[in-house]
Amino acid sequence: MPNTPPDPFAIELPVLSIPGQDNSNREIDKPESNCGVVGIFNHPEASVTAYYALHALQHRGQEAAGILAASWEENGKGPKRRFAIHKDNGLVLDVFKDDRILSEVLVGDAALAHNRYSTTGASGKIENIQPFYMHYRSGNFGLAHNGNLTNTRALREQLANQGTIFQTSTDSELILHLVAHSHKEDQVEQIRDALLETRGAYSLALLTDTALIAVRDPHGIRPLAIGRLRLPDGEYAYMVASETCAFDIVGFEYIRDVQPNEIVIIDAHTVATGEIRSVQLAEHAPKPTYCIFEYIYFSRPDSKIFEENVDRVRRRLGKSLAIESPVTHDPTRKVTVINVPDSSNTATLGYASQNQKLGNQTKYQIGLIRSHYVGRTFIQPGQDRREMKVKVKFNTVKGVLKDKKVVVVDDSIVRGTTSKALIALIREAAPSEVHLRITAPPITHPCKYGMDFPSKGELIANHHADQDAIGAHLGVDSLRYLSVKKLLESVPRRNKAGGEIGYCTACFTGNYPVPFDEEAAETDD
Repeated sequence: MPNTPPDPFAIELPVLSIPGQDNSNREIDKPESNCGVVGIFNHPEASVTAYYALHALQHRGQEAAGILAASWEENGKGPKRRFAIHKDNGLVLDVFKDDRILSEVLVGDAALAHNRYSTTGASGKIENIQPFYMHYRSGNFGLAHNGNLTNTRALREQLANQGTIFQTSTDSELILHLVAHSHKEDQVEQIRDALLETRGAYSLALLTDTALIAVRDPHGIRPLAIGRLRLPDGEYAYMVASETCAFDIVGFEYIRDVQPNEIVIIDAHTVATGEIRSVQLAEHAPKPTYCIFEYIYFSRPDSKIFEENVDRVRRRLGKSLAIESPVTHDPTRKVTVINVPDSSNTATLGYASQNQKLGNQTKYQIGLIRSHYVGRTFIQPGQDRREMKVKVKFNTVKGVLKDKKVVVVDDSIVRGTTSKALIALIREAAPSEVHLRITAPPITHPCKYGMDFPSKGELIANHHADQDAIGAHLGVDSLRYLSVKKLLESVPRRNKAGGEIGYCTACFTGNYPVPFDEEAAETDD
C-alpha cells in the first residue's frame, strides 16, 4: 500500500477576500433546497459565465456562494494550470460585488461554481463553502456537490484511521480524500474508485487540469444537465448545471442530462470533435429513483428537470389535485382560486382550469402579493414573529377575497406555522370560506438525500390524526393534500430513451431508496 498522500488541502490559492453578509432570503417554513452546481469548460470568460449561472440557481441555496476558476500560465516548462478561488457567505450578488474578483482573480477558460444551503456541515463557516479544491499527486482537483452522502460516519472513521486530517465538517470533503487515497493512476478511475465507496445522493461537477467531469449517483436522485454554446471561433463551450435555467441566462443550449450512474468527461477531445465521452459508475446500477420534490417545489418552473419541463409537470399536479379534491361553486358565487407566490403559481393554473372543467364555476385570481425585496426580517420585542414574517412577505388583495369562496393552492406544508399565519392573514380580508389544497402528500419523514426537512417530531402531519384535524388547526374550512398515488400518476414514468424511472417519495412514505447511517443521518438533519 502506498504512503498516505499529503494533506490535499495544504495549498494556498489566490483569493481576494471581501467579506460577505448573511442576506438569507429563504422561504418561510418551506423545505430548504440543497445546492446549485455549475461547471464551465472552454469559455474565455468562464467565471463571468458561472456568475450569471449562479444567479439563475440562487433559489437552490442562499447561504453562501463560490467560484473556482482555472487558467493556463507559462512556468518555463510549458503551460501549467493555475487555479484561483473566491467564496463567502451571502447571496451571489453580495459575494461577488467587487468587479475585481471576476476580472482580475477568477480568470481562465474553466470554472466551477456553487450555491450553498447546508445539509451537512455547520453553516456560516468559510471552510465549508464550496467549491472545494485540492492539489495531489495527479494535479489540481476541484469539486462542487449537490446532495448528501448517507454513509458519512463510516467514511470519516475509515479516513481518520488512515491519517486523514479534515479541514471541513461537510460530507463533500470526504469525496476529495477518497479520490486522493485511490490507488488508481487514471483520474477518471480514481473518481470512480472513490464514489463506489459512497452511498447517498450526489450530482457532482469536478474540474481537473484537463477536463470538466460530471457525475450523478447510481439512483440519479439529484438533477444535472449538460449544455453548450457555439463561440465566435466555431468551437463550443460546455456547461453542466443543476437546472437548465442556468443555460438560458447565458445563451447555452440544453443537450441532455447526465444520466444516473454516469461519469461524463468533457475535455479537449470534446471541444475538437463534439463527442462527450462517458463511463458507467457502478457495474450494476439500480433503477433510477429521482427526487420527486424537484418537480413539486425546488426547481424553477422554467427549467427542464429529469428531461421534462417543470411547468408542465406542475400544471398536471394542479389538475390531479382538482380531480381528487374539487371545490364546488355556490349558486350565486364562483370559486375563486389563488396561489401562494411563487412556487405554486403554475400548479394553481392547472387546478383552476380542471376545477372549471369539472363543472364548477371557477376563476383564477391574484389574491396574494409577495414582496421580493425581503431579506432578514428584524422583529421588535413583543411582536408575533411568525405573523410579522408573513405580513412582511405577503399582503392580500382584499377586493379579490372579500365575500368570496376562496381556494388557496400551495405546494407543501412542513411545520404548519406559516400556513396558519397565512390563513389568518387571508381571513382578515373577509372571504366567506377558505379552502386549502396542497399539490403534495403530507410530509411525514425527514429527507436524507440533500433537503433540509425538520425531524419527524416537527412535522405537522405527525401531530394530527388526519387532514381534517390539520385543516382545523390551520383555520380553514377544508384541507386536502394530493395523494401519493395521484402524485406518481402526474410525473413522467419513462425517460426519453424509453427506460423506466422511479421516484424517491421517502418524505411522504418513509420508503428510503438508499440506506443511511442512522446516527449520522440524525446528526446531519
